[in-house]
Amino acid sequence: MECCRRATPGTPLLFLAFLLLSSRTARSEEDRDGLWDAWGPWSECSRTCGGGASYSLRRCLSNKSCEGRNIRYRTCSNVDCPPEAGDFRAQQCSAHNDVKHHGQFYEWLPVSNDPDNPCSLKCQAKGTTLVVELAPKVLDGTRCYTESLDMCISGLCQDKMNLLLQT
Repeated sequence: MECCRRATPGTPLLFLAFLLLSSRTARSEEDRDGLWDAWGPWSECSRTCGGGASYSLRRCLSNKSCEGRNIRYRTCSNVDCPPEAGDFRAQQCSAHNDVKHHGQFYEWLPVSNDPDNPCSLKCQAKGTTLVVELAPKVLDGTRCYTESLDMCISGLCQDKMNLLLQT
C-alpha cells in the first residue's frame, strides 16, 4: 500500500513533513508556525446549567516545544438553573457531609468570596466557626465571587469575557 511504505534513507525530511501536515485537518496560521496538531473536539460542558466551561486540546508535533497554548476554553450551558438546584459551591460543600472530618460528620456550608483564593473549596461546618478547605479547587464553572460572572477553571479565576473571546 502506498500510504504505508517506510521512508527510505534518501526520502527528504521536508517531504515527510508535508505528508504529515497534509494528512491532518486545516490549521490556522498559528498552528502551522508552531507545528501544532489541529484542535480536538470540545469536551462535555462542566455543568448542565448556570454557566460552565468546555475545553479543547491540541498536541505539539515538534520534538521541541511549541509556542502558544495547548488548551482553550469556552463557556457553555449559559441558561439559568432552576431555583431548586441551589448554589453550585454549596452543592460541592454538601458532597462532603457524609465524610468524617477529624472523626466527626458535619453539615458543610459554602464560604464564598475568598479574596486570597476564590477558586478553592472552603466550607464552614454548620453551627460552628470551623472553616476548612475541603478541596484545593472547585469544579470548573463555579463562580469566583457571588456577584460576578467570572468563573473558576482549573483552579484559576477566569474573566468570562476572555473565555468568550477564546472560541
